[in-house]
Amino acid sequence: MDEEGFEALQRGETPMSQTELRQALADKSAAVLGCGGLGSNCAAMLVRSGVLTLTLVDFDTVEPENLNRQLFFAEDIGQPKVEALARTLHRIEPDARLRLVRDCIVEGNVLDIVAGADVIIEAVDDAETKALILRVCACELPHVPLVSASGLAGHGSANAIETFQLADNLWMVGDLESDVRDGHALVASRVTLAAAHEAHAAIRLLLGLPGA
Repeated sequence: MDEEGFEALQRGETPMSQTELRQALADKSAAVLGCGGLGSNCAAMLVRSGVLTLTLVDFDTVEPENLNRQLFFAEDIGQPKVEALARTLHRIEPDARLRLVRDCIVEGNVLDIVAGADVIIEAVDDAETKALILRVCACELPHVPLVSASGLAGHGSANAIETFQLADNLWMVGDLESDVRDGHALVASRVTLAAAHEAHAAIRLLLGLPGA
C-alpha cells in the first residue's frame, strides 16, 4: 500500500470487508490485564472482531455487585473471573485461544504475563497496579502498544470519553478526571463505552494504524 492509500485507510476512507478485517487480525494477540467492567467487555469486542489469541489476567472472583457493568451472569457468581469470562468468550468464538492467568499483577510477573502480546490493554481498578503496569511497559516494552484508561466513572456525558495518545506507544481512554474515589458511581453505559474505546484503539493498533 502506498503512502496515499495508507493515509486514506487511516482516515477510514478505504473500506475493509468483514472477511479482510478478520484475516488481518487472525494472527494478532492481546493481553487484557484485568477482567472487570473494562477488561471483560473489551475482550468480548476483540474476539467478536477477530482477535482470537488473548491472555486474560485477573485474580478475583465474580461478585453480585459486578453484574451491573461487567460481562458476567448470575450463574458466574463465586467463579474466578478469568474462567467465567473464558466460558463466555468460547460461546462467542469456540476457536478462541485463551491463556488464563489467575494471579495478582506485581512487578515481578508483568513481563511474563504479557510475553508475546502484540498489544497490551490495561483494565485494572487499583491505581498503584495501573501505575506499575505503565512504568514496567514503558521501561521494558517500549515497542509494544499499551492502551490504558483513566476517568470513566460517573454519569457524565458520554462525549467526554476520548482516546488520547500520551506517548509514542501509550494511549489513554477516558475523560482523565472522573474517579470512583471522588464518590462517582460506575455506570454500565459509560464503562462499556470506555471498554469499546480501548478495544477499538487496540484493533487499530493491530492493523498498523494510530490508536486514536
